Order: sequence, then structure tokens, then C-alpha cells
Amino acid sequence: MDSKLTLNFDKGVINKAKDFAAENNISLSRLTEFLYRKITTGSYENLEALPISDWVHQVAEGGAEYKKRSRKASKDEFYASKK
Repeated sequence: MDSKLTLNFDKGVINKAKDFAAENNISLSRLTEFLYRKITTGSYENLEALPISDWVHQVAEGGAEYKKRSRKASKDEFYASKK
């Protein structure tokens, strides 16, 4: 059963990922699911232990930036962007 998930990424990364997914005849959702499945079926102790393929580097740009925000802050940001 599929579930909906909302994620926030840099626009440039999203555009590259969409292009990559389209070139490989897969939806961005299924590409993301594929990557999460690969991560969760392995036994990795931390982010540095994840094996990153060359094609993942093609869609990624720069280092990952992790932001901790409250749910309310995310919601407020979303609604502000729709104005």
C-alpha cells in the first residue's frame, strides 16, 4: 500500500532528479522509493557508510544540508510560498 510523504529539497536537485527519472522512464516517487529501499535493506551505521553510486552523484549537487524544523515552521513556510 502506498503512503504519501512530503519532502523539501533544493529546486536544482529536484529538477535534476526529475530529469534523471524521466530519462530512465521512472517516476520521481518510484526513484525515491528505490533509493530508500536500498538504504533500508542494508546495515549501515551512519551516512558515510552508505554506498553512493555514480548515478546518484549525477542528480545530487554539493553536500547535504540537514535542517531540523518544527512541523509548524514547515507548514508556515509552505503556506507562505503559496501566496
